[in-house]
Amino acid sequence: MSFVTSTVLLAEDDRAVRESLERALRLDGYTVIAMANGALALEYLELHTVDVIMLDMMMPELDGLTVCRRLRARGDHTPIIMVTARTETADRVSGLDAGADDYLPKPFVLDELLARLRALTRRWRTPESTSSTMLRLDDLTLDLTGRRVMRGDRPIELSKTEFDLLELFLLNVSIVLTQSAIYEKIWGYDFGPDSKNLAVYVGYLRRKTEENGEPRLLQTVRGVGYVARIDAAP
Repeated sequence: MSFVTSTVLLAEDDRAVRESLERALRLDGYTVIAMANGALALEYLELHTVDVIMLDMMMPELDGLTVCRRLRARGDHTPIIMVTARTETADRVSGLDAGADDYLPKPFVLDELLARLRALTRRWRTPESTSSTMLRLDDLTLDLTGRRVMRGDRPIELSKTEFDLLELFLLNVSIVLTQSAIYEKIWGYDFGPDSKNLAVYVGYLRRKTEENGEPRLLQTVRGVGYVARIDAAP
């Protein structure tokens, strides 16, 4: 048993699954707040804070996507892991687009879920220290203290995972980072060569940092990974 003291809000409409997960998480040391639907979860989170939120994508009253969007819209950046039996790429992208930090398809191995929860809570509670509070590349600036990002004089709104990923790139300007290294650093484990999660998040960052036609700063190194640098051509 681990000695985790984090609080997890679990929203799952299937009673058997909810009770099974609640038992497993409590045995692993978590404090668990279990809800049967998204509406109850959103109501609870209006008055309380937790360390990580686990949402089933398909729930009555309010589904996981809607809960996630509403939390992000009101400025709640608590880490969210979306769990669903829907495994199509479009469904995974929908969850990440809504602001989720991670996505786990059903059925899943409990050890993998626990590993992902540990990674999310570790990233949330222990941000990396650095000698500078500002990171820059060309006209892109990242303020570590205020967790703000600017491209020129244009502010850019990022989710926690997007911010952490951009921070990793800017801490390693001109250094090619392999996909495996990025997965281990940001998510705490390697999703494997077939995972599209990293490509989805790099796409989000590119879309937001290039919104007004600015030059691309996050470059793809085919067969290897990604690098933050100024190239002659996008």
